[in-house]
Amino acid sequence: MNSKEIPDTPTEAAQLPDVVRLQVYLAHAGVASRRAAEKLIADGRITVNGRRVTTPGEKVQNGDDIRFDGNSVKPENKLVYLVLNKPPFYICSSYDPQGRPLALDLLPPSQPDNSPPLRLYNVGRLDYLSSGLIIFTNDGNFAARIGHPRSGIEKEYLVDSTVPIPDRVVEEFSRGLIIDGILYRAMSIEKTGKKSIRVVLVEGKNREIRRVFSHFRLHPQRLQRIRIGPVCIGELKESESRPLTTEELRLFEKYAENVHENIQSRSKTW
Repeated sequence: MNSKEIPDTPTEAAQLPDVVRLQVYLAHAGVASRRAAEKLIADGRITVNGRRVTTPGEKVQNGDDIRFDGNSVKPENKLVYLVLNKPPFYICSSYDPQGRPLALDLLPPSQPDNSPPLRLYNVGRLDYLSSGLIIFTNDGNFAARIGHPRSGIEKEYLVDSTVPIPDRVVEEFSRGLIIDGILYRAMSIEKTGKKSIRVVLVEGKNREIRRVFSHFRLHPQRLQRIRIGPVCIGELKESESRPLTTEELRLFEKYAENVHENIQSRSKTW
């Protein structure tokens, strides 16, 4: 797909209210997810009508001149949802000060040549050495919902070790272990060979599998994500991307609805 334009997406952007919080506006403009937008604001990279704003909760309205690093941003009118099979040695970021290749650059052009490109960003991350599925979108609401730690979205990995993996790794990771004060626990884990395992995570803390391997003096030779919720890697080759299907988007929305209901029910008991 890399030589082709991104095909039409199954949904159109919802109309924003006349007055919204700044981070919501930035999410709808495809600048970043709401959480990432809050950091951009705190870092002083956003201006509203020529004034630098550092408070995420500030309200903005239609007609305001909103800029990110000096560039004008406006809400997108076309929503894009892509899944990429990222090869190793690519960074999941919009910029890398070390000049390493960006996974974003593997995606096909988002617009015809005579139109400004859509701002796409990754939902979650895969580290530089890891490969596999990563989702890109310009829908900040979607990114916030499925990227929430309580989303309940399973992420499945295949991991090959440079040396045999002791059974205690599987047992302790399944039961839960604390490393540097942080609890790491796999939803499910199984050995698929002397040097390989299949792991399913839900919350997916930063570099979780690598930290657990390091704890046991192990080193992953390959770490590949093969599934995110309803999206499987299938026959998608490295560096290739495709749009999420309408059914996949529906299933992601179902995850989000369940999370919202669970949070609401818990809040009533507090």
